Amino acid sequence: MHEMAIAQSVFDIAFAEAAGHSGARIRKIKLSIGEFSGVVKESLDFAFEAMKKDTPAAEAEIEIEIVRLTALCEECGPVKCRLNDLKFTCGGCGRQLTITGGKQMKVDYIDLDD
Repeated sequence: MHEMAIAQSVFDIAFAEAAGHSGARIRKIKLSIGEFSGVVKESLDFAFEAMKKDTPAAEAEIEIEIVRLTALCEECGPVKCRLNDLKFTCGGCGRQLTITGGKQMKVDYIDLDD
């Protein structure tokens, strides 16, 4: 389950931020995760809950926003793309699509209790 490693990386970022604020407690961490990133939201939620005990994030909540998969056709422009349609060709002209969103993972913000 690579979500445990992702949760650990998120905690590393959050703990470093808290340490820079005299060891403040972490209240909330907001993440944006692309639906094409391969991360299973429920598994990341579970990993976060399991790993936060006895840490500065013990009382923290995690908010995960799922970012939709988006694509671009050089001929037709932005194209609606479904995750279960992995041909990645434009329905209008048949050209190869370029993925423009939905692969990212980022920490949007960390809410600290100073």
